[in-house]
Amino acid sequence: MADLPTLLLASLNPESRKQAEQNLSGLSTQPGFLTHLLRLVLEPSQDRAVRLSGSIYLKNITKLRWEEDVQPLAEQDKAALRAELVPAMLALSAPADKAIRAQVAESVSLIAELDFPVKWENLIDQLVASLSMTDYNVNVGVLETAHSIFKQWRAHVRSDQLFTEINFVLSKFMDPFMQLFRQTALLLLTKPSPNPALTSPKENYALLAQAMVLLVDTYYDFTCQDLPPAIEDSHEEFFAPGTGWFQAFLLWDPAEIKSDPDDTTPSLTSQIKTGILEIAELFIKLYPEQLQKSPAVETLVQSVWSLIGSNKLPGVGDDALVSQSLGFISTAIRSGYYKSLFSARETISSLVQGVVVPNVALREHDVEQFEDDPLEFIRLDLAVSATGIDLATRRQAAADVLRALVGSGYDAEATEIVGSWINTGLSEYASNKEENWKAKDSAVYLLTAVATRGSTTQHGVTSTNTLVDVVKFFSDHVFQDLQATSGTVHPILQVDAIRFLYTFRNQLTKPQLLSVLPLLGRHLRSDNYVTYTYAAITIDRILSIKHGNQLLFAQADIHDSALELIDALLTRIETARTPEKVAENDHLMKCAMRIIVTARQTLTPGYERILIRLVTILGVISKNPSNPYFDQYIFESISGLMRFVVAGSPTTLPTFEQALFGPFTIILQQDIDQYIPYVFQVLAQMLELHRGGSVPPEYRGLLPFLLTPAMWQQKGSIPGLVRLLKAFLSLDHAQMAASGQVASVLAVAQQRLIPSKLNDAWGIELLQSVVLNVKPADLQQYLKPIFLSLLTRMHANKTDKYVYLFAKFMLYTLAINVEGLNPDFIIKTIEEIQPQLWYQLLTNFIIPQAPKFPAKERKLAVVGITRLLCHSTLMLQEPSVRAWSATYSALGKLFSEPHLFDSKSDETSDVAITAIDFEEQAAGYQAAYSRLAASETSEADPLAYVQNPLQYLQQELEKLSAKYGQQVQALISAADGGRIG
Repeated sequence: MADLPTLLLASLNPESRKQAEQNLSGLSTQPGFLTHLLRLVLEPSQDRAVRLSGSIYLKNITKLRWEEDVQPLAEQDKAALRAELVPAMLALSAPADKAIRAQVAESVSLIAELDFPVKWENLIDQLVASLSMTDYNVNVGVLETAHSIFKQWRAHVRSDQLFTEINFVLSKFMDPFMQLFRQTALLLLTKPSPNPALTSPKENYALLAQAMVLLVDTYYDFTCQDLPPAIEDSHEEFFAPGTGWFQAFLLWDPAEIKSDPDDTTPSLTSQIKTGILEIAELFIKLYPEQLQKSPAVETLVQSVWSLIGSNKLPGVGDDALVSQSLGFISTAIRSGYYKSLFSARETISSLVQGVVVPNVALREHDVEQFEDDPLEFIRLDLAVSATGIDLATRRQAAADVLRALVGSGYDAEATEIVGSWINTGLSEYASNKEENWKAKDSAVYLLTAVATRGSTTQHGVTSTNTLVDVVKFFSDHVFQDLQATSGTVHPILQVDAIRFLYTFRNQLTKPQLLSVLPLLGRHLRSDNYVTYTYAAITIDRILSIKHGNQLLFAQADIHDSALELIDALLTRIETARTPEKVAENDHLMKCAMRIIVTARQTLTPGYERILIRLVTILGVISKNPSNPYFDQYIFESISGLMRFVVAGSPTTLPTFEQALFGPFTIILQQDIDQYIPYVFQVLAQMLELHRGGSVPPEYRGLLPFLLTPAMWQQKGSIPGLVRLLKAFLSLDHAQMAASGQVASVLAVAQQRLIPSKLNDAWGIELLQSVVLNVKPADLQQYLKPIFLSLLTRMHANKTDKYVYLFAKFMLYTLAINVEGLNPDFIIKTIEEIQPQLWYQLLTNFIIPQAPKFPAKERKLAVVGITRLLCHSTLMLQEPSVRAWSATYSALGKLFSEPHLFDSKSDETSDVAITAIDFEEQAAGYQAAYSRLAASETSEADPLAYVQNPLQYLQQELEKLSAKYGQQVQALISAADGGRIG
């Protein structure tokens, strides 16, 4: 391990990164690697870059491999690392080590999520023992670590297991936490200082404030699920008007840690106040009765007013505090508990005038960001209002106060008061359009806010304030800016007009939307970054509108404009100079993808040019993949183009293959791991399009490469690889059996997939394809080892999911209609492993599992059991006959909900396409499987030979009764629930 520092440095260099990561991966399997790596991170004499790289590599191992079950980390190595992590955090408590400490803290958090408290019982004891009454560097390290563990509770669903963990923590951590909170609060708030050694110089005072930020965060963690008795008992101490800690901190403004007004990062004071208001908002939502014991909320609202009223905190560094303050007010209004506080007309008026209007107005910073950092402007402008790390902008938080008023019964007053501000803004603009464009911007934003009752990211506004005529406002005031040529109005007003369309797209009719599409198309060629990006976002969202389950726009609607729109978008993308810049704006690529999957066959005349341009862009960005969303959308575009063009003109398939095989080969050879999962899916899509024909030689040449162990290392590649192998098995099973490649496919399933809790479902899917496609004569030699490997996994690592998968595979082999593969063939193979084993599997796994099958798998279960009961002579002999009646009863349970067998299929050609939406999905590299929705085709149904499962059962039972008569009748009579049907 002596060359570990060299490898860690090499992993930072793009040219040597790939090789270094492979070497590090090899080293990481050696005993003692984890603790060796941690000690290297702690070694002050090491190069800082090595230490930081080591801390990141340690975090990645804990993230990706801590529970790996194919090449597992040794338990003794994991235990050794757990023992050293908290001391390591304390050793890194110096301010200079903050970045390294943050990575180690994340490792602690990731491991704790999996191992605490069962395998890491002493974690909290270690943290508590490390707290100090005098050394706040250490306290900050301990609190950071503790918060990184406890904050995960915020996102958890309530469960006994969660509350057991929380109570375990509270029993050990609550008292020291309270003690440290009180001491730290007194040191920060008391003048003169009770302990000058801890409060001076300024750096020490700032360290106390940093600890208080973490203490407030921890208070939120402790109350995010339930109210602990210690916190309930000390409620007055924290919340009491005038005397509570929270009240004192909201009014606290110490000179020692005042930050520069131009600083864009929140000051420690601002962070503490933001955290307190997050707690107050949480209490209104979860524990309103606690707050109503005293006028706590009324006092907090007063404090918020004195903090942010009349725009007292205009700096960017205070954005989070102002947004959270406004969020707190919105929640208080929506709660309905404080009607007396907000219902007076003058209160609403002063709220609008003093808080809403000043925070809706654009600041110089916003205008500069629009010009200098347009992507960040767009990201914030589209951000969903949320507390926590990704706070809404001031404008959104102020708008939400209006929405809260409108939605809480104050719509008439709010609409009237805001209406006068809107009219004032529009009049100001009309008097001097050059100078007063910001007044119109505020007016449009206020109208948008007051008109909105309900909205979602995906659908825009879903319900409006009936007192506002959105369409009239659009035609009177907004359409003119949408129609204006570039340069004649301020670009922000053009963006406002496009955003208005984006926001209220559901309130406009299809003809209205069709009439504005050409204008949006024109804006794609604007010189302004935000203008053309917003135009792309809006076109994408308009084309995604669905009424019921049907897309509103079809290929005929954009037949004439599709090629022109795609040309404008790709031209924009192509003008960038570097791979990073090309991939920077994923909104453009997403819009191109949306047009491709909407226009479909109408692109056939120009598809070759589009394909060449997409492949060229892919070649540029593959030099340095930097944006996972862009990657997803470009592969969706290629896949969607092929799907629809080939469906209409099958002779175009070779053109796609010629264009894609070269770039895909380079991606595989250069091991560009971000793209490999996509490549496998598109290759599978192309091979599936050869159904009914033979496999072209270039695909056959790939197969040995696909079966090498290295190909299966990357988790994200596995679904695409399985799909590709299934396509090979479907088309080329005879050749694969003759060349021994079926054995290689089975080796992958048995050694790599079935043993893994993460990938066992993919293993079963691959085995099902082998059983379906390979002739029983070729399959016979492999069947017994297949069952053995499945039973080995059952014995070694049984999970509920695996028991279901095992039962599903058994019933699949029974259900498929393959000549020579009958139930007795399966039973005999299993009996060769061990006599009477089939009876045990049937009674312990298949009978209990079958009735639990989900709706989409019920037909499989019914047909499998029907064939087992009716086509097997061994099921009528000892010992299996003893389970015949119980198996029939399981069938009865499956038929107890006949509506689940309705053959109405939602597998229309649109299902996959309408699934292409990633607003709420983190597209990710490596660990995550990035599914290509456009590439998915509906598979041939192996059970299509059974139209009506109940009729099939009755018909097969008749045949069986004709042969075995009384025995069958007696067995049916003995079944629980009696005769089916």
